[in-house]
Amino acid sequence: MIKKEVFIGLAVGIIANVLGLFVATLILGNGDDFSTVIRAAQTEGFLGKLVSLGAIFNLIAFFIFIKKKQDYRARGVLLATLLIAIFTFVINL
Repeated sequence: MIKKEVFIGLAVGIIANVLGLFVATLILGNGDDFSTVIRAAQTEGFLGKLVSLGAIFNLIAFFIFIKKKQDYRARGVLLATLLIAIFTFVINL
């Protein structure tokens, strides 16, 4: 049961990060579509920073789970945030 709650939090964290990445590309993309902004970010070397901006939505999900006293789901969101941090570290190498 606990593993299921952590997995739900992990899934919510990853989905929140993808949504945050999409919103960040809409705001910073100067009217270009999502794939064009991602390719340009990869070419110019700031894809990791863009993915990190997307992780801001994880903060919102984390505090919602804490407020609802769903600590194991909050742990899953924290785990997703750590995985995203490792991913951005690898991208920047």
